[in-house]
Amino acid sequence: MKKAIIDLGTNTFQLLVVEQEGQHFQIIHEDSYAAKIGKGGISQGLITDEGIERAIAGLNFFKTILEKQQVELQNVIAMATSAVRNAKNGLEFCKQIKEATGIQIQVISGDEEAGLIYDGVKLGTPIGRTPSMIIDIGGGSVEFIICDETKVFWKQSFEIGGQRLMDQFMNTDPISPRSVGLMRDYLEDMLLPLTNAVHQYAPECIIGSAGSFETLIDMYWHKQHHQWPPRQQVSFDLPMDSFKESFLALVSQNREKRMQIPGMIELRVDMIVVGVCLIDFILKRYEIQQIKVSTYALKEGVLARLLKN
Repeated sequence: MKKAIIDLGTNTFQLLVVEQEGQHFQIIHEDSYAAKIGKGGISQGLITDEGIERAIAGLNFFKTILEKQQVELQNVIAMATSAVRNAKNGLEFCKQIKEATGIQIQVISGDEEAGLIYDGVKLGTPIGRTPSMIIDIGGGSVEFIICDETKVFWKQSFEIGGQRLMDQFMNTDPISPRSVGLMRDYLEDMLLPLTNAVHQYAPECIIGSAGSFETLIDMYWHKQHHQWPPRQQVSFDLPMDSFKESFLALVSQNREKRMQIPGMIELRVDMIVVGVCLIDFILKRYEIQQIKVSTYALKEGVLARLLKN
């Protein structure tokens, strides 16, 4: 049976169409749409009218794919995250989407989101037996999961996603060293629960899930191999030297120069600046020396749970 999973992220909507037979699956189609529903309103706890229009346009684009792939709407699972769960007009947003597209949206909690991300990463990446820290940097929230291959020790979602950090700290392009310093102070305060959990469980590796981490892998592959990474590969190692080089390039250059970096895509060219500042903070603050990247995230977590049923 064909099923579709839609992740209505704050910055990007993502579609996954799979053929499922029991505990086996085949990916039929993947797509994304830059709906940017957090733009212009997330810091006020609103989804703007323009954001709603972009959301409807994105889901109607996905519907043309679903029709082509002959996926019935009752076999579509659509999940909304930070921007919608925190918006004063979140319920109204879901209602308008249903009226305009016929797609029913489930709004999930940050805790549920973190659990699904763990399941998604585990589906494609060998986590190992020593504690690791999964990080998923979304536009609205960031999920941290301290875990090993068998269990989650601790997880939490923080409302410090890329769009929120941009609104608060990225008032110049390139970002100013002062803003980077202020962001580090802010993260130190906001991530106190994570600091306590790191002291308790001592993760040795970070596993970055999709988003900014995927672009860092794309940049690394272009530099090393002069091509995009293979589509069928879902788990990668990102050398620390490569991250440091990318971090310096991304925070020191303006949008036009960042766009010229091989592996950069327009969807990520702005948000990746605050994304790498956050990653750099985590690596230095908790003295972590190893980075892995998973292209699987929340939607694959939904798939992992479907396969268990």
